[in-house]
Amino acid sequence: MAEKTSVLFVCMGNICRSPTAEGVFRHRVEAAGLADRFLIDSAGTHGYHVGEPPDGRSMEHAANRGYDLSAQRSRKVTASDFETFDHVLAMDHDNLRLLEAACPPQHRHKLGLFMAHARRSASDVVPDPYYGGGRGFDMVLDYIEDASDGLIAALSEK
Repeated sequence: MAEKTSVLFVCMGNICRSPTAEGVFRHRVEAAGLADRFLIDSAGTHGYHVGEPPDGRSMEHAANRGYDLSAQRSRKVTASDFETFDHVLAMDHDNLRLLEAACPPQHRHKLGLFMAHARRSASDVVPDPYYGGGRGFDMVLDYIEDASDGLIAALSEK
């Protein structure tokens, strides 16, 4: 078997956007029959919620579309993540800057914005829905589904 492609999704607290990205990407990879080709995880640049499950609103809105986030627990990005993962994808520019500051120079090529893989959405970031209402969580799912499909297509070509 070929070596797995590893993808780490990163937001600030690892309770809304990045666990949603992990869950959606994992679901879509499995649906495409590619689960054995990927190692998928998520983390936060801040350790505010370490050990906690995703935000209840994220889990509810994801479940409404058939994604189960309930087994995930928040964790903070570690120094070893930069070595372990092939792709470290931030949800926005602030978190990308924090990753760039923490990442050893030899691994900076692994960093990027998740929405760079989107094909239908014009936004270059996944906006943080934490302080908003339900529409924000649905928009996050729309963006993440789009970028997940684009990322799967890009990584499947390799």
